[in-house]
Amino acid sequence: MSNFFDRRVTPSGDSAPPPDDDDSPSTGATSVELTDGDDQRVRTPADVRETCQELLKNGYVEEARKPEVFRRAVVCHEQIAAVLEPLDLELRLDTHRGVAFLAVATPSEDQPQDDDAWSHPLVRRQRLTLEQSLIVAILRQAFITHEQEAGVGHSAATIAVEDLLPHFLTYFEDSGSDAKNESRLLTLLDQLKTYGVVSEVDNKQELTIRPMIAHLANPESLAALLKLLRDRSQPTAPPEQEI
Repeated sequence: MSNFFDRRVTPSGDSAPPPDDDDSPSTGATSVELTDGDDQRVRTPADVRETCQELLKNGYVEEARKPEVFRRAVVCHEQIAAVLEPLDLELRLDTHRGVAFLAVATPSEDQPQDDDAWSHPLVRRQRLTLEQSLIVAILRQAFITHEQEAGVGHSAATIAVEDLLPHFLTYFEDSGSDAKNESRLLTLLDQLKTYGVVSEVDNKQELTIRPMIAHLANPESLAALLKLLRDRSQPTAPPEQEI
């Protein structure tokens, strides 16, 4: 026996909506919300909404950490792209490394091309400090070396703090204290966690380099940064004296 709520949700008799035309496209993954006036409004599927919300919250999703959300990002790529398009955002997928992330869409012809003249209102632009950029460059080199040896996406890239520290001190002045040098490096690594490029340092004093680092910065600019710092760190030869 149907009650009031059954009759509200299940249209019957004259209140039933007219059948769809044969030429109308099928929308198998949509859901319907009924208002008091029985007006039907098509809503975005729940799995697409949840995936978009996760991407907007963190900016990226890793397959290793959230496999189901990543799977939905791949399967529902076109629907997610449609949701993000009015926001001038786009979804980018790296299925080999298992990471999906948001990026500001390429400006159209009616938008300014100057990077400084146009900024996205939903994207908080944070510029890395020189030290942070240096660590990213070193970590990215280690990440690419790991991929060349083990294959892309085959295993996690890890590095020990004691192995990372000498590379860091190659470019910046040694404080003379091992404890201070390590504390300085650990502080920088902790700051970079918010960018999704490294994990926390574990009890073995090791960290995982996350696949997002492959997309964080232009490799050419990072290589140029390392060369600049390397040139600056080399001692200048004293001028020759005339005899």
